[in-house]
Amino acid sequence: MEKRNIPFSPPDITEAEINEVCEALRSGWITTGPRTKEFEKKLKEYCGADGVVCLNSATAALELNLRVLGIGAGDEVIVPAYTYTATASPVVHVGATPVMVDSVEGSPEVDINKLKDAITDKTKAIILVDIAGIVADYDSVIEIAEERKGSFSPANYVQKAIGRIAVLADCAHSLGAVKDGRNAGNIADFSSFSFHAVKNLTTAEGGASAWRHIEGIDNDALYHQYQLYSLHGQSKDALAKTKLGAWEYDIVGAWYKCNMTDIAAAMGLRQLERYEDIISRRLSIIEKYDRCCGKLGIKHLNHVSDSHRGSGHLYITYIPGITAQQRNDIICAMAEMGVACNVHYKPLPMMTAYKTMGFDIVNYPAAYDFFSKEITLPLHNKLTDEDVDYVIDCFKKAIRGV
Repeated sequence: MEKRNIPFSPPDITEAEINEVCEALRSGWITTGPRTKEFEKKLKEYCGADGVVCLNSATAALELNLRVLGIGAGDEVIVPAYTYTATASPVVHVGATPVMVDSVEGSPEVDINKLKDAITDKTKAIILVDIAGIVADYDSVIEIAEERKGSFSPANYVQKAIGRIAVLADCAHSLGAVKDGRNAGNIADFSSFSFHAVKNLTTAEGGASAWRHIEGIDNDALYHQYQLYSLHGQSKDALAKTKLGAWEYDIVGAWYKCNMTDIAAAMGLRQLERYEDIISRRLSIIEKYDRCCGKLGIKHLNHVSDSHRGSGHLYITYIPGITAQQRNDIICAMAEMGVACNVHYKPLPMMTAYKTMGFDIVNYPAAYDFFSKEITLPLHNKLTDEDVDYVIDCFKKAIRGV
């Protein structure tokens, strides 16, 4: 078997994206402008959301979702222990306290029963994560939030209109995912998407906030609030200021700078045009990986069923009975054969930033167990059928070697 070089997750960029970026550069409009507004419109249609605003990252999107909700000092926000820091760091950014919940045994998904026990009178939001692009169990969490609405004390007009703990979706992986006929971005109260370089749809760096309509809240007014937060609190964006004689503006709040550029949106527009094909190819690769894991007795996440279709963002495996060292040995063996693998994720209580806040991985045994036995195989649209077969052959050899 001839050795191949299989990178983990290179971006899938075609001439269509390159040409659109060049057109944006030639247009003279390279910051937030007409292409960003068009990308917002197309994303809103694609997700079926009631509002979308494009930003410079999913981290900024999640933070602004929290700020729109008025969440801050003295509030608690429940997050999974098994996730990347960008799920929890925005909670810290707004001054609130992250409350971490362990996973279900043998799964990266948050334990709903433990989540329910973690709710207090200070809980203002719960964030779930669509790991690997598979929509989380929002309905169960919304039901729990409804049950606890009698003790909920809203801090601002948006919280008051929702009338219960807000349920937020970290959709960094799940653009295009569907569950029970509803698209990611139109299931939780507020959602945040990532268009980072390794995501299915990329704008190099970028993200978006999306939301469902809240009775009593004007969507246009909410969109305007996101614009204010993302552009220094400036009452007019640069596009509005280009109108003749329309230079006058106000700064209504000393806020933030996290807008998307038209160069980034140019990439996104062309990626979105072919996005269903991108997902289709990823799911076809997953079918092959599933067959391999079935033969090896290795567990994996379920990306497709009668009730859901994931976005096919990551191929996460869980190998029962191995140690963390054996997992590392398998990854090293794969690397020696030219295949780059990864681990998703090292639980937050293992990270220095969160350990200094008092979190201890000992209190999250299921999260640690899954982490210690997890390997993520390369999954991207640059993989040929021959590449996929090579990855599978290498995985079989590496597994047999431990």
